[in-house]
Amino acid sequence: MRCIVIVKANRDTEAGVMPSAERLAAMGRFNEALVKAGVMLAGEGLHPSSHGVRVRFDGAQRNVIDGPFAESKELIAGFWLWQVKSMAEAIEWLKRAPFDDGAEVEIRPVFEAEDFGDKFTDALRAQEASLREQIGSRQ
Repeated sequence: MRCIVIVKANRDTEAGVMPSAERLAAMGRFNEALVKAGVMLAGEGLHPSSHGVRVRFDGAQRNVIDGPFAESKELIAGFWLWQVKSMAEAIEWLKRAPFDDGAEVEIRPVFEAEDFGDKFTDALRAQEASLREQIGSRQ
């Protein structure tokens, strides 16, 4: 199963406070272990919400809202995309992550084709496969 591991923002990440060299090194070691185990598919840190925008959809209207956004507990500071055998495996990996400051991290499964049942037709499966192939060829 694939899952996204969402690192929640906090006051420091929203203020643009960069991690210490020690924290970066510890995260680098953790990421290296994930890669060596074949778990990590992607992972990135995100700029504070002051650098972002939201787009609100209301019928045909599109409203762009500039950051920063008020509720840091609802914001994301970074993410990983992992390939694991189970949620239990993802939890075990996350418990090893170098967080020690009250960080809140969420793990959520990524939808797979079989999760959509009959609604995900053969034509949609072919389209999805083609798009993934195009994405893979660009990396």
